[in-house]
Amino acid sequence: MTKFSDLNLDPKVLKAIVDTGYETPTPIQAGAIPPALEGRDVLGIAQTGTGKTAAFTMPMISLLRRGRARARMPRSLVLCPTRELAAQVAENFDAYAKYTKLTKALLIGGVSFKEQDLLIDKGVDVLIATPGRLLDHFERGKLILSDVKIMVVDEADRMLDMGFIPDIERIFGLTPFTRQTFFFSATMAPEIERITNTFLSNPARIEVARAATTGENITQGVVMFKGSRKDREATEKRALLRALIQSEGENCRNGIIFCNRKVDVDVVAKSMKKHGFDAAPIHGDLDQSHRTRTLQEFRDGTLRFLVASDVAARGLDVPNVSHVFNFDVPSHAEDYVHRIGRTGRAGKLGTTMMICVPRDEKNLEDVERLVQSAIPRLDNPMGGSAPKAEEKAEEPKKRTRTRSRKSDAPKDDAPKAEPVAEKPAEKPVEKAAEKKADKPERGRSKPRNDNNNRAAGMGDDAPDFIAMSFDERRKG
Repeated sequence: MTKFSDLNLDPKVLKAIVDTGYETPTPIQAGAIPPALEGRDVLGIAQTGTGKTAAFTMPMISLLRRGRARARMPRSLVLCPTRELAAQVAENFDAYAKYTKLTKALLIGGVSFKEQDLLIDKGVDVLIATPGRLLDHFERGKLILSDVKIMVVDEADRMLDMGFIPDIERIFGLTPFTRQTFFFSATMAPEIERITNTFLSNPARIEVARAATTGENITQGVVMFKGSRKDREATEKRALLRALIQSEGENCRNGIIFCNRKVDVDVVAKSMKKHGFDAAPIHGDLDQSHRTRTLQEFRDGTLRFLVASDVAARGLDVPNVSHVFNFDVPSHAEDYVHRIGRTGRAGKLGTTMMICVPRDEKNLEDVERLVQSAIPRLDNPMGGSAPKAEEKAEEPKKRTRTRSRKSDAPKDDAPKAEPVAEKPAEKPVEKAAEKKADKPERGRSKPRNDNNNRAAGMGDDAPDFIAMSFDERRKG
């Protein structure tokens, strides 16, 4: 059996490995470390939880032990898709480089640019970063990548899912052509294959497991669930989740609950706490300090359940996670492999359970097609009936029809209308005539009818001799 001492690693790295308690390398480590130390490019394909991070961290430290970093010019670069995975790589570097004088800097979002600039200005041997924050520093003129000797792309398939491939290609163009490249991924999509053919030179391909396979030490299961009513489905689904946890008893020491949407992460976490479960949410909308604190509590064992979005599907290296619960069937089949890979790590046993509602059955088919095996169906722990809602569902409002016709029978409490006395038709006409007489009219005046001897049809301003009647003119 291969041992770490057989891999030609630097003695100081071997000493640090002894301190961690590891004696035997995993298959991906045993396959990737020797060609990496020879200076070759490496393409590593292995399921999550098999030690890929250590597979490139150990040879990097051994290769960089000689040399000195210059200001703003890192000697090596590690690209990670999420802050959590970048933090995990930084922890691995600290563990295996503890007896060396190598320095590192972690460039992730949610942290002050000023603090990161101070580290870069001093010069670092290893720069660990997410693509977006790395390019931010480069565009601000704070970073020069022309001295990068080793470049690592970790979780390349997740980079593809998150839309980072254009950024990765740009970063490749900013680094020297003579660099040594390590490319690691759990799955190999066609787009990832294209990038490896473009930027890797005759790489040593180490594939210790078929792409998109799940660990044999992980027990899987799915509960097919349909709510009693559409407006109660979400509430009953949360009750089913709690029933699954309770059905595991003491075997469920801790667990990660994955949801597809951030809003569901918050709702499920709140529901869990309401029913006495020690749970906390983690997703991309939370600030970095909050996420770091929550993860640390979960690692320390002070937090039992972590409710997470897929931001935590990659980069969570907690060795003793007993259970993973998929509250939703993942929208991308590859995410299922990474989610359940949070349990059963380092050869330990793990259990995963998933809830599938009718609208997610298509996604379930995609998952089973990817892993090329049917996921066993589990019995509903509620006895096959829909679980009781944790709170009364809101009843749909009844529609009330408005009567368009008035009732023939008058209501008793309705005020009775008093009879209106009939008024002669002449009075309104007379009042209207009076009002018109009071107001001066525009345009032509009314004919004068007050004097029978005056001619009608002439205006009030007409001279008297014109307005005189025919008889008056004859007398005159």
